[in-house]
Amino acid sequence: MLNLRHLSTAAADFETEFQRVLHWSAETDTAIETRVAEILADVRARGDAAVLEYTARFDHVDAASVAALELTREELKAAFDAITPAQRSALESAAARVRSYHERQKQACGLSWSYRDEDGTLLGQKVTPLDRVGIYVPGGKAAYPSSVLMNAIPAHVAGVPEIVMVVPTPRGEKNPLVLAAAYVAGVHRAFAVGGAQAVAALAYGTATVPRVDKITGPGNAYVASAKKNVFGQVGIDMIAGPSEILVLADGTTPPDWVAMDLFSQAEHDEMAQSILLCPDAAYIARVHEAIERLLPTMPREAVIRASLEGRGALILTRSMDEACEISNRIAPEHLEVSSADPHQWEPLLRHAGAIFLGAFTSESLGDYCAGPNHVLPTSGTARFSSPLGVYDFQKRSSLIEVSEAGAQKLGPIAAELAYGEGLQGHARAAEMRLKR
Repeated sequence: MLNLRHLSTAAADFETEFQRVLHWSAETDTAIETRVAEILADVRARGDAAVLEYTARFDHVDAASVAALELTREELKAAFDAITPAQRSALESAAARVRSYHERQKQACGLSWSYRDEDGTLLGQKVTPLDRVGIYVPGGKAAYPSSVLMNAIPAHVAGVPEIVMVVPTPRGEKNPLVLAAAYVAGVHRAFAVGGAQAVAALAYGTATVPRVDKITGPGNAYVASAKKNVFGQVGIDMIAGPSEILVLADGTTPPDWVAMDLFSQAEHDEMAQSILLCPDAAYIARVHEAIERLLPTMPREAVIRASLEGRGALILTRSMDEACEISNRIAPEHLEVSSADPHQWEPLLRHAGAIFLGAFTSESLGDYCAGPNHVLPTSGTARFSSPLGVYDFQKRSSLIEVSEAGAQKLGPIAAELAYGEGLQGHARAAEMRLKR
């Protein structure tokens, strides 16, 4: 029997129990922080030698040089050629949809613009890609070719001239789908290096691994800690927490579908979170029955069970409107609106990494091939942050060209404010352009 929380917003203790469901500490273990700091400092000081040492120690891969760990374009293509035709087709189809979505995203928000005002002054914005980015791809307990597509393709669309991938290959085992995905996504250089040492190599550069401007992609606690510590030396996408799914249901979707959607995040790890919000008590009972019936059929049953019992919940709400309010409080990574009319509720939903509308829109389609990015804010950070996108691989520079007439108008304003701040150099620089 699964010990899964059932909550009701009408219960007197709902708020207390609700906060227990949401609680998750993002604090990294002190021992991990200390060890990561040592690795970062060592790689920064010794470069390739330290990378080789830690790769041998943690991944059990002995190499004569870091150059020997670089995965050539020929090796990536060989992996692509070696996978099954069905896998090749799936990779290419997913990549095409991801690329199409991000091309549209670039058109919407990634363009330079300028205008001239009445005195001839030009003002605007210049958008340029980052010079070089690093993408981290997990390769320990599981391999994620989809993460390659989701990180590399928007960087490629943004116009980044060099994309460097790092991926651990424990005991030298290279996942062919990951390498094939790197080939399809247009990765320029790839290294069979992982962990905090890979993050350090990308952040500081070594004799072999080039220094990048930004690092994106998920990893374990050591990788997350390393990314946090190198922020400032380089940009990072986010510090990701456990995976999350929130299903907002009106009772019209087959319960088995909802149960499996809850499993789809719970199977990631024991700390993943799966929550159902629904105003129909009888439907919640049917979903619970489906969970009990389907759980024994899942290969990752133990992980799903631990996740559901530890952080899962089935919550009875007074209405769909109230369910939307609670969803906004949670600000989930993945939000499924499993309703006969999802567009009725979508305007009420303000905070979510990705919103999946309708019963046929399973979260897993978004993970692999729908098109939008699957790198999403977690742990409530969707209140103030966004999915990974083209904009993460671009930067904006302001354009200002003041005409002679404009200098006469703006100069006195700038000088007055500068004198008020006690910055005479600023004031006089503006005044020198004024006609006497």
